[in-house]
Amino acid sequence: MASLSIRIDLDPDGRIGPGKIALLEAIVRTGSISAGGRAMEMSYRRAWDLVDELGRLFGEPVIVSQTGGKHGGGARLTPFGEQLIESYRLIERLATAAAQPHLDALQEHAAKRPADAD
Repeated sequence: MASLSIRIDLDPDGRIGPGKIALLEAIVRTGSISAGGRAMEMSYRRAWDLVDELGRLFGEPVIVSQTGGKHGGGARLTPFGEQLIESYRLIERLATAAAQPHLDALQEHAAKRPADAD
């Protein structure tokens, strides 16, 4: 099935795409940056850099981290981080709905190609 992938380019040089949003969702599921990164097969450093990049892009943090202690460390989304995911997913749904007839037509055309056309 044809699908749409959305990347939002913001001025001057920031962008949000499916990878950063999926990382935030993984952090929500796992409760930590390191576990969220591992779930996406990336290092803690890479996960932290992406989260930090989002915070710098918007001028406010998208997660709040808690250092280890008796119950260990962790991370959770800020209200803005939650809003960012919701906004991105809404844009994604609206764009997909608008493009669906065209995606279906492209998929139908691709399904008709000869098997040896690869």
